[in-house]
Amino acid sequence: MTQDLWKLDATALAELIRTGQISASEATESHLRRLQAVNPTLNAVVRVLADEACSTAAKADAHLHAGEPIGPLHGVPITTKINSDQQGCPTDNGMVMFKDLIAQSDSPQVASLRRAGAIVIGRTNSPAYAMRAMTDNVLHGLTLNPWHRAYTCGGSSGGAAAAVASGIGTIAQGNDIGGSIRWPAYCNGVVGLRPSPGRIASYNPSATVLRSFASQLMAVNGPLARTVRDVRLALAAMAVHDPRDPHWVPAPLVGEPLTRPIRVALVAQPEDIPIHPAAAGAVRAAGRCLAAAGYHVEEVSPPELRRVSELWHPIGLTGLNLTLRPMLKQIGDPGLENFINAYCELKSGAVDVAAYLAALGERDTLMRHWQLFMETYPIIVMPASAEVALPTNLDTQGKDGV
Repeated sequence: MTQDLWKLDATALAELIRTGQISASEATESHLRRLQAVNPTLNAVVRVLADEACSTAAKADAHLHAGEPIGPLHGVPITTKINSDQQGCPTDNGMVMFKDLIAQSDSPQVASLRRAGAIVIGRTNSPAYAMRAMTDNVLHGLTLNPWHRAYTCGGSSGGAAAAVASGIGTIAQGNDIGGSIRWPAYCNGVVGLRPSPGRIASYNPSATVLRSFASQLMAVNGPLARTVRDVRLALAAMAVHDPRDPHWVPAPLVGEPLTRPIRVALVAQPEDIPIHPAAAGAVRAAGRCLAAAGYHVEEVSPPELRRVSELWHPIGLTGLNLTLRPMLKQIGDPGLENFINAYCELKSGAVDVAAYLAALGERDTLMRHWQLFMETYPIIVMPASAEVALPTNLDTQGKDGV
C-alpha cells in the first residue's frame, strides 16, 4: 500500500495518518519516489527538499505518537511556488538575478500550510516574474504538461499544476492575478481556486521592490489539487489571519443556506467571444449534470464580460509599464521580454492618468453589476478559457502568439 500512497488525495492521506493506519514518513517517501520517477522529464519541481521533508515527517510522526494536537494537513506532502518565501529557500521567481535571494522567513501563504501540518517536498517552477501564460525561464528551464509535452502546462503556476497532476504532492500553493492558478489548472486537468482578494493573507518579506497597485488590488494566493475536497481543505488552512497583510479579511468559509432550487447561470457562449467547441461542450455537459442533480440551470449572459476584459488593459498595463518593462534587460529572460513587449504593443502602449483612474472607477461599477447578478445566480458555470491548452511557448511568438 505504501508504494501507491501518492495516488491518494490529501483528505484521504490526512485521515489515514491521523488514525495511525500509515505514517507521515510513509506518505512523504511515497511522494518523493514519485517525484524522482517523473520530475526529471517534467521539470515541475525545481528545488527538491527531500532531506528537510523526511526530517519534518519524522517529527510529525513523533508528535502524533505523543498525543500532541495536530493540524488538518498533518503529514500531508505538498509543494510551494518559487515566487513565495519559504525560509531557507531562494525566492528566485524564475530569474537569475534573484537566484541567491534566500528567504529568512515564511510568507503567510506558506506559513499557514505548514502550521496546518503540511510537509513541503519541493518548490515548483514559474515563468520569470510569474508573468507569462507558459512556464519557462532562463534559470530553471521549461516545465512540460504531464499529459502531452507539445502543449503548455500553463502559467504562471504551471509547475504547481503539473506537479499535482502527476502525483508530486497532493496540494500545490500557487498565486493568480490574471489567470495564473485557473489557466494552469485547466491545462493540466486539475482543480485550481483563485480566492477573492483578502481571503488568504499574502506577503513576501524578501521582496526587493514594491508591488504595483494592480498587484495589491487583484493578486491572490490559492491552492491547486486533484480533487475539490482537497482545495476546500487547503483553503480552510490558508484563510487564516496574518498581520503582515493589511488586506486580509476574516470572511466566513461557509455562508447562509441558499434558497432552493439553486439557480445556476450557464455561460457556454458569452457575448461574441469565440469559444473552442470542446470548452463550450464541457460547460454544457456540466450544466446537464447540475440539472440532473436538482439545480435550476439557465443559459444566460453575465454582465458586460467583454468590458471586464477590456478594463484589464489600462489597469494592468500601467503597472507593467512602470515596474516591469524598465527591468526587462536587467532580468535577462528573452521569453519574458518577447511576451511583455508584444503584449504592450498589442494593447497600444502607455495609459494616461485620466484613463487609469477612469478604469478603476468603472471597475467598481462592474463589480457591483456582477455582485447583483450573483444574487440571482450564486453559481456560474463557464469556461476557464476560450481555448484548449495551447502549444508550448506560443506566447513568445509575437502579437499573434499573445
